[in-house]
Amino acid sequence: MPLPKIVLAYSGGLDTSVILKWLIEKGYNVTCVLVDIGQKEDFVKAEQKAVAIGAGKVIVIDAKKEFIEDFIWPAIRANAMYEGRYLLGTSLARPLIAKKQMEVAKKEKAEAVSHGATGKGNDQVRFELAYLTIDPKIKIVAPWKDTEFLSQFQGREDMIRYCEKHNIPVEATKAKPYSSDANILHISYEAGVLEDPGFTPPKDMFKLTVAPEDAPDKETEVTIRFEKGNPAEVNGRNDPVEIMHYLNKIGGENGVGRIDIVENRFVGMKSRGVYETPAGTILLQAHRDLELLTTDREVLHLKDTLMPKWAQLVYNGFWYSPEMEFLQAAFDYSQRFVTGSVKAGIYKGNVIIRGRASEHSLYKADVASMDVHGNYDQRDAKGFIRLNALRLMASAGRLRGLR
Repeated sequence: MPLPKIVLAYSGGLDTSVILKWLIEKGYNVTCVLVDIGQKEDFVKAEQKAVAIGAGKVIVIDAKKEFIEDFIWPAIRANAMYEGRYLLGTSLARPLIAKKQMEVAKKEKAEAVSHGATGKGNDQVRFELAYLTIDPKIKIVAPWKDTEFLSQFQGREDMIRYCEKHNIPVEATKAKPYSSDANILHISYEAGVLEDPGFTPPKDMFKLTVAPEDAPDKETEVTIRFEKGNPAEVNGRNDPVEIMHYLNKIGGENGVGRIDIVENRFVGMKSRGVYETPAGTILLQAHRDLELLTTDREVLHLKDTLMPKWAQLVYNGFWYSPEMEFLQAAFDYSQRFVTGSVKAGIYKGNVIIRGRASEHSLYKADVASMDVHGNYDQRDAKGFIRLNALRLMASAGRLRGLR
């Protein structure tokens, strides 16, 4: 009788290496799916490792361009930041990985899917909401919510010992037990020594960026062109993957994109995360600047009020939801005229806007100028102010009557 098939979202890291072995011991025929979204991974080595552990099949999927165009670009168009700082590098990646995993499950006629996300984090929600939205009948095996698995593994140190016992090589060690997750948008660091929110990460932890104080003393200038809110060209580069690699290099060399935060997880707890997002930081600031030039004031202000909800939906795992489709349609409508170029200086952790231009600019020099009257009658402002003062005077008068 053939073994039941299961498709595992596999990275080759500590958790999924242990889970692969555990699923095999549970009697599954495991297909490992590695989704290339720009992480600096040796996929050949990861594939060989999965086969050595016992995977029945390993499938590597190049989804870098899809990740950029269908997930990162919408986030840039939204100016998305969770809790005002986090650029959602991990949050955006999970629904794409889940989608690819489900495509493989359908092709392989697998009855189940699995992931390495813990029962304490956000990723379990992101993966499983995506699975169930795509196929409500799929069976989900989540080891970190399995009683037997939990009794065997308290945490990362138990997993490291398990790997040592089964000769499974992993990057994490007891001396350096934090975990990291990378893609073309960012690298995140959490757990281990970082669970103390007062602990200062060592310089050698960071992989994408230099410390701002160690960055060059000379500014690097970039010119970014957007078309309908999407990055279209940066210093002559117009391929999405090339744009991200180039800006990650420029931003990283100049110390741009580091944040260290305590954030609110969807499951209810606070957690500490350290992130490097050089390209995303540059693109978001340039995009925001161009919006100020090209977008109607009330549309822009309304979009600003909705952005935190967009970011929250992504962070909480609701990428494939009706409310997300609704917000995305509104945001995309707002981007019809966000076309133009922004010049920026990249210097010691800063993105310094140097100028902008657009064929759809709403800036009118003859109206805004302080040197000429132009097409604006300043006497009109008198009535404008009086009308806006009506309710203020009425409220103030009522308060004076109470004194």
